[in-house]
Formats: sequence, C-alpha cells, structure tokens
Amino acid sequence: MFGRAPKKSDNTRYYNVLGVSQTASQDELKKAYRKLAIKNHPDKGGDPEKFKEISQAYDVLSDPEKRDLYDQYGEDALKEGMGGGGASHNPFDIFESFFGGGGQSFGGGSGRGNRRQRRGEDVVHPLKVSLEDLYNGTSKKLSLSRNVLCSKCKGTGSKTGASGRCVGCQGSGMKVSIRQLGPNMIQQMQHVCTDCKGSGEVINEKDKCGQCKGQKVVQDKKTLEVHVEKGMQHGQKITFQGEADEAPDTETGDIVFVLQLKDHPKFKRKGDDLFVQHSLTLTEALCGFQFPLTHLDGRQLLIKCIPGEIIKPGQCKAINDEGMPHYQRPFMKGRLYLQFSIDFPETGSISPEQCKAIEAILPPRPSSATTDMDLDECEETTLLDVNLEDEMKRKQRQQQEAYEEDDESSGPRVQCAQQ
Repeated sequence: MFGRAPKKSDNTRYYNVLGVSQTASQDELKKAYRKLAIKNHPDKGGDPEKFKEISQAYDVLSDPEKRDLYDQYGEDALKEGMGGGGASHNPFDIFESFFGGGGQSFGGGSGRGNRRQRRGEDVVHPLKVSLEDLYNGTSKKLSLSRNVLCSKCKGTGSKTGASGRCVGCQGSGMKVSIRQLGPNMIQQMQHVCTDCKGSGEVINEKDKCGQCKGQKVVQDKKTLEVHVEKGMQHGQKITFQGEADEAPDTETGDIVFVLQLKDHPKFKRKGDDLFVQHSLTLTEALCGFQFPLTHLDGRQLLIKCIPGEIIKPGQCKAINDEGMPHYQRPFMKGRLYLQFSIDFPETGSISPEQCKAIEAILPPRPSSATTDMDLDECEETTLLDVNLEDEMKRKQRQQQEAYEEDDESSGPRVQCAQQ
C-alpha cells in the first residue's frame, strides 16, 4: 500500500501515559503496562477510559514497526492506517493475551485467549481411471503421507504444554514492514512472521517436545480405499472428509480425489452413451455382415445386419441398454452407437465381365445428360489421380516463387532530385 507520509505530530503522549522514557526497553514497557493495567482495570474499580488509553499505548509501543512509525510521525500515521494503530484493538484482548486470559488472573503466562478456529486446506489428488473402471466400478487403495498432531505433546509442541507470545509479531502471526520510497512517500507491506511462522507463539528451545521437535505435528502414513462407482464421470470428485493435514487450533480439511479418464482405443463416451467406429468392406456393406464386439465388461456381443440391407458410409446403428450405467442407478444404461465407414477395393479397376455382373445386381445407371447430343462432337478428357492437399501446397509454392522473381526483376526505384 502506498501513501503520503503524514506530517509529524505529537509522538510523546503514549510514553507519558505509560510513564516511561522514549528510550524505554521492551521489558520496561511490559513492567509499566502490567502495573498500570492491574491498577486501572475496570474489574478492580479502575477507570475504563484510562484503562483503554493505557492498553492503546502499550499496543503501539510494544510493536517495533508501530513504535518506529509513531516515533517518526506520531499518532496521525496510526490513524491513517499505515501503522495499524492501537485504537482498533480491544483493550481487554490485549490485557488477556498479556496476563494469560480471563481478566481475573494476574499470574504469569501468555495464554492464547479465545481464537476462532480456522479451517485447513483441502488436499486434491488426480486419480486416473479407465473406461472399464467407470463401466464396472472398482476400488483402489492409495497410501498417502500427511501431518497429524503429535501424540506425545498433544499438538502443543512443548514438554509442559506452555508457549510464549512471539515478540517479533506480538502474537498476531503477521509483521508489517514500512519502507521509505521517497521524500513524502512510504510503502507498507504485510508478511508472515518468520520467527513463529505465523502461529503467533514461540517455544523455548529446552522445552520443545522430543518427538515433534516443537513442530506440533509429525508425519504419518495412511491408506485410503477409494470406491469408484459405476457410471461416474470424468472430473467427478470423491471426498474423504477430515483426512487432510492436521494442525493445532485448525479444523482438518478434506482429501479430494478427482477422476481423470484415460482415452480408450475403441470406445468413446458421451454422457451415458458409448460410441464405436467400425469399418466394413464394400462386400459387407452391400451383402451383409456379422462380427463379435468385446464389451467393457468382457462380454462378446454379436453385431450383424439383416441380409440384403445396404449400409451407407457414415451410417449409424444403435443398441439399447448397452451404453454406460447411470450413476447411482447402475441397472439403467444408455445406448451403444456403432458408426460405419466403408473400405472400397484397393485395386484401381475391375474387368468388363465383373462390371456386367455388378450392373445386373445393382440399380441401373442414371440416364446420360448427353442422350440428345451427338457424342462424336464432344471433346474427350483424361482423369488424373491427384492428392488435393499436395496440389494446394504446389500452387502456393509457385505463387511465392513468382512473387520473389517479380521483386528481383523490378530493380531499384528512381527518385527525382529537387534542384
């Protein structure tokens, strides 16, 4: 965030409220605040406004970034939001975090107070499945590593269960850095505290748990059995609630598996229907055919057409109840569609005798448009075998060569010079 640096205003009032000098150390600030807070706390008959003022002063001066900003620019900088002024904090929250919570106990310690439990992140894994898996249903066992709360210290990270407030971020888990960019320009940046890694707490080195080394969590392996139901779709999610990484004061997230369908060499799926491409010879297309088709569950289906039925190129046929099972209604299935292509004979010609035999079977040729004309007056032509794609490339090359030759022959242009 960028903004203008405010004009310098009074930067001594907070020190006067706590009764300390501007060079006071953090320990001196703590002692002064502790003494004044106990004396002026409303539960002990103190003045609420005075207690609020004391807490506000301590909140600012105990934070190195806020204190530095206050020393340079005074309260105006805090009010404009560049230093996260203490006026926005609840003084009782400060009191409880300093004295250990509750407001009635003035003993040592730095209890965490009441925090709203946050939710941990979900862990998403892709799960590759075949079309056979989605047709028949399957189960897959997967071994995963995750963080779980340390059983020895119960997730506290310490042997005694005690932890202290991080001095670097004052327990907020975040730090604010302020950088001078110019004469009247400053930049404020917020980042996770590196001292406590965002937890707001620190554990004494000697008090760290021997099992988790103060990390509060340890690595654990768990095997999950993922049930892929019949009829599930590509991209569908299977969720295991509360099985993600554990963390203190955090609601555990979920592990989510996302189905990723692999391509099948024969079958294609569209919704609850299946599609198969099959090639027929010209003889099969004209005289009938039958062939076995191995389905996704291993069954052999006999595919045949009625004798004498002609199959045209691109024609489709359908078989009911041989498509994909409906999700959660596996006894209902879609259709199986077969789309046919025709393979014509590879030989370039057939004999006159064969032509006569075929003409005797097939419908007669259409009447020629030149019936009323004298065919002797027509010019004969010759049909050539060509590849249209190659022909287009050849023409493009010729056009490019002609364009380049035209540029070379034009020569340099002559310009008239003014006298």
